[in-house]
Amino acid sequence: MTLTRQRLIFLAALGSALLLGGAFVFQGLGYAPCKMCIWQRYPHAAAIALGALAFFVPLPILIALGAIAALITAGIGGYHMGVEQGWWEGPTSCSAGAIDNIDPDALFDQIMAAPLIRCDEIPWQLFGLSMAGWNMVISLALAGLWIAALKVRPTSE
Repeated sequence: MTLTRQRLIFLAALGSALLLGGAFVFQGLGYAPCKMCIWQRYPHAAAIALGALAFFVPLPILIALGAIAALITAGIGGYHMGVEQGWWEGPTSCSAGAIDNIDPDALFDQIMAAPLIRCDEIPWQLFGLSMAGWNMVISLALAGLWIAALKVRPTSE
């Protein structure tokens, strides 16, 4: 199988779709995402949209933007992994809830019932890497696919 520009774009966008889908599966299994986990999802959504567009209109700018999106989520994943490992401090607020027009007793009950979601704790890991670490590693590989797509001459399939 020859890796054409369209195939590379498809693989890169598919990779982001699988990572984003995996995040939602973990969330469904009870692993509530922290603030930085959510931040990592936005560039994947952008990469999926860019991939869908670039698959049919493979403009170099769209492909470059896909690579940038993959590098951004890899960077956020790396930052998050560093926070989890205690290499540096993360955001001071990693969880929030709606307050709206609520009386103090109901607010207290809401706070006490809310799960504690911290950016500096590792809820799941595989081979020593957390979800944020795996996002970084795989997103760097996806960025490589986007960059390879930029380098491949366009063909008509």
